[in-house]
Amino acid sequence: MSFLHSTKRAALLAAGVMALTALGSATPASAQYAQELRHDPARCSSGSAVWVTIEGIRPGGGTLRVQSYRATKGDWLESGRWLNRIELPARAGSMRVCMPLPASGHYGIAVRHDVNNNGKTDLSTDGGAMSNNPSLNIWNLGKPSYKKVGFDVGRAPTSIAITMRYR
Repeated sequence: MSFLHSTKRAALLAAGVMALTALGSATPASAQYAQELRHDPARCSSGSAVWVTIEGIRPGGGTLRVQSYRATKGDWLESGRWLNRIELPARAGSMRVCMPLPASGHYGIAVRHDVNNNGKTDLSTDGGAMSNNPSLNIWNLGKPSYKKVGFDVGRAPTSIAITMRYR
């Protein structure tokens, strides 16, 4: 076999492998989970997205983490089932965050203020909030039903307001 023939054969084989890889990598539903995004307000100019106004942020710095979930029993606040996450330096008062969403649907938003930036939930200092501002009590241990936090998003951006709660 000539060098030219073997080079063509290798190129065809490589092209075939790339095509099969592309076919095999069609985005499964699970690939929509756990997307860490940079805050980009332009993503709320069109398409499925929500402007989240977060009010009552206490001073002290730290990081504000905003996560979107499908408002379903199987996804809401389940480990690894969040769709998108945006982390920003926290500012006292209120902040507005654009959260892009994969499509029209029923969603919930969870917000956490990691005051000391240690990456852990410190019940004595950190704050939290959820879409629709459900009441939290000892019976639901901070995990209200997906039915209480869910809101609908269409093909155009919508807006919600969330109020932070601290101990």
